[in-house]
Amino acid sequence: MLIRTIQTDTLFSSVYDSRSSMGYAAAEAAASAIRAVLERKETANVIFAAAPSQNEMLESLLRQDLDFSRINAFHMDEYLGLGLDDSASFSCYLTKHLFGRVTFRTVNLIPAKRTPEAACRAYTELLKDNPPDVVCMGIGENGHIAFNDPAVADFQDPVWMKPVQLDAVCRMQQVHDGCFPTLDAVPKIALTLTVPALMQAAHLICTVPGRTKAAAACPASILRSHAHAQMFLDTDSASQLL
Repeated sequence: MLIRTIQTDTLFSSVYDSRSSMGYAAAEAAASAIRAVLERKETANVIFAAAPSQNEMLESLLRQDLDFSRINAFHMDEYLGLGLDDSASFSCYLTKHLFGRVTFRTVNLIPAKRTPEAACRAYTELLKDNPPDVVCMGIGENGHIAFNDPAVADFQDPVWMKPVQLDAVCRMQQVHDGCFPTLDAVPKIALTLTVPALMQAAHLICTVPGRTKAAAACPASILRSHAHAQMFLDTDSASQLL
């Protein structure tokens, strides 16, 4: 159930009474944005985040009235050196929760086992050939979007993908999420789409549950300047707003 809607600049944030209702509403909004793209062109290019915070949204998205065969799927970040055969990789997460459950037009995984330079060059070329229409994203405990942690986030970044050193808060979140057993087990370097690459999309759907996200702000504050950004919260993540 919708509890409250908050507008901050051009960003609309909707607060729901549970993670499930939040996820369902976010999936409906994502599906609506994708259908709007498919009404004006043959295919839609959609970037997906990979994290437990996206579980409810992705599960609900699978039940939406969408022609997935017209969607080119991408993701926004990956640990350097990990791929589909690594259970902790984001490629593996998205394949398990989404890519492997419906038939997309294409599924484009970040080639994180290449050198950082080669991987970034290849994925940038792919995205520039298929500019993003919709981004389904979350926000990290330190306010990051993708792996743009506060120390490396650049709202005017000249590149679309880059290697980054992950900060301690970001890496500890992966432990909180149950993705790794200890901080030492979490990789220290990842490849990420930059802030400008994410902001290229016409529609941003941001799903942010959990009390650990209540204080998250920057670099996610860039969403307040996007013309068509929607944020979906549960009562835990919105606890400082209610």
